[in-house]
Amino acid sequence: MANKTVDEKMQLLFEGILTLKTAEECADFFGDLCTKTELREMSKRLYAAKLISEGEKYADIVEQTGLSTATITRVNGCLKDGNDGYVTVLRRLSENS
Repeated sequence: MANKTVDEKMQLLFEGILTLKTAEECADFFGDLCTKTELREMSKRLYAAKLISEGEKYADIVEQTGLSTATITRVNGCLKDGNDGYVTVLRRLSENS
């Protein structure tokens, strides 16, 4: 987060996420925590970040994800000047594949 302000409730959420050990546990937890639409949108944003980092064009990302160009621009901004959250996750995913 830009100003790194994490309150007690956010801290509990983040620590809870860190206790999850498998993709199945994550699916169960996030399935309880989020709506299907929220999960779908978050997954599209991470996928867009992956495509951007691979050099895909915005038009292709729109077609593959259904995201608006405004959302893709925001994801791109986070990749360039954000908190490195996407960068860290994408790097670790590539290291594990």
